[in-house]
Amino acid sequence: MLRPSQLYLLCYNTLQFVGWSLALCEVLGSLFPDSIDGAYASAGDLICFLQTLSFLEVIHAAVGLVPSGVLLALMQWGGRTHFLLAIVRQIPEIQVLPSVFITFMSWSISEVIRYSHYATSCVGICPHWLTYVRYTAFILLYPIGVAPGEMWLMYQALPFIKERNLHSSFFNRLSISYYSFVVAVLLSYPFLWLKLYLHLFKQRRSKLGKQQVKKKL
Repeated sequence: MLRPSQLYLLCYNTLQFVGWSLALCEVLGSLFPDSIDGAYASAGDLICFLQTLSFLEVIHAAVGLVPSGVLLALMQWGGRTHFLLAIVRQIPEIQVLPSVFITFMSWSISEVIRYSHYATSCVGICPHWLTYVRYTAFILLYPIGVAPGEMWLMYQALPFIKERNLHSSFFNRLSISYYSFVVAVLLSYPFLWLKLYLHLFKQRRSKLGKQQVKKKL
């Protein structure tokens, strides 16, 4: 019988799995009869909701509900949420760019895999192949989502950010423009990305290595 914490995590991960599965269908559906230009119009609101909801994962790590590090969870959540809510959602002109489709496809596939793995692991029925996919698919999906997706879209957003002095009411108090902040984020993105990417490889060796040992036993 599942403990209350396990039941909660099962419900949360199942909800996210269903949500991202719907988002993936919407993103793919934007190809017909329109084109990749409609990815945000089709799935943007749902993805914004799911990404905001995922702040719970930072809390899960903080209270010890899951073994993840709080700082890493916060970095992952903060980076995506800033990109999505502070930039993409605020600039309609960039919502129709191909980079949105690339980002949403990469995110959706990754999250469908991740949350299905988490949900099945909660009840101890996660198959080996799903664990393998969970710790392998990121090798391709992560760089695609970051380089031609998030980073390129942020770069394309810079003229609109500067022209409209976006989020000036907040950043003026910090004596820095939001434009300068995003430029700084873009410059630091490769280093932060590499840190997370290498961490995922470390996880991969750990998780898949354990499975190999179990199979030998």
